[in-house]
Amino acid sequence: MSKFFVFVEFQNNKLKRSSQELLQFAAQQGSQVVALALGSQVATNKAQLAHNGATEIVFSGSSDFDQYNPELFVGPVAEQIEKSGATIVLASASSLAKDLFPRVAAKISAGLVSDGTHLSFDAEALKVRKPLYSGKCFAEAHFENCKYKIVLMRANQLPVAAADTTKIATETEFNYTKPSLKTLIKQIVKGTSEKLDLTEANIIVSGGRGLKDADQFNKLLAPLADALGATLGATRAIVDAGWVSHSMQVGQTGKTVAPSLYIAVGVSGAIQHLAGMSGSKVIVAINSDANAPIFQKATYGIVGDAFEIIPKLTEEFKKALQH
Repeated sequence: MSKFFVFVEFQNNKLKRSSQELLQFAAQQGSQVVALALGSQVATNKAQLAHNGATEIVFSGSSDFDQYNPELFVGPVAEQIEKSGATIVLASASSLAKDLFPRVAAKISAGLVSDGTHLSFDAEALKVRKPLYSGKCFAEAHFENCKYKIVLMRANQLPVAAADTTKIATETEFNYTKPSLKTLIKQIVKGTSEKLDLTEANIIVSGGRGLKDADQFNKLLAPLADALGATLGATRAIVDAGWVSHSMQVGQTGKTVAPSLYIAVGVSGAIQHLAGMSGSKVIVAINSDANAPIFQKATYGIVGDAFEIIPKLTEEFKKALQH
């Protein structure tokens, strides 16, 4: 029976959904599951790790790990993988993990596949499906001639069931020697939003140039997002125009998302944007141009004036969700 090693992440003092997905997948294989958790948020979240499938929790509650620094993370993560006895390593394809795990893979001579959208494990064989060429085709990757197999999965690709609160796990806090760091983080400026990160969000309302200016973007889309409990997204064009921050950008040079519902308002559907959201389960496009490329990807399309449609949709959603 294979042993899985899952690197978990937290946000706003909660276990990320993407980490829940990976823990539950590993547990469903009938395997031992080692969860590695780092930072001060671990203290209040260890139970969640066990409830979602971890049989062993290896952690450091040091606040040194609250801010990502590859000089600090690589050594302890590589060391704990080697000590765990696990050969399959799972992590979400977050910006942190995409920077960290290529470094870890080089250190422990592991194979690595990033941006997985489907994961299967059968008879000790691990196979990963991932998109290529901006989602125009898919490849199935498998591992050869490597002891350690690292997979970075996109969020919202694996099912999440209700956590089993009866499950428990062993806990081990590891010690480490803080290295002399060449890079020091002096300050991190964060947004004030408590909404989920785009990669974690189950519903996204995204806007494009069709909304004319930043004021209209916020005036129209913020109430709709609030009504649905959604996270706001944006195209590169309006990020470049300075309407919103880069953290809201969906697309090839932004974030890749796969929510259950993606509402695109005033978004034409450039190939770079489609590459970042084509994995959405349901896509609703609202655009005044009936020939906009976004309609080729949309599950449902509305041709019309967003400034008339969105307020009406917002009111209808509010009414529906009150019942």
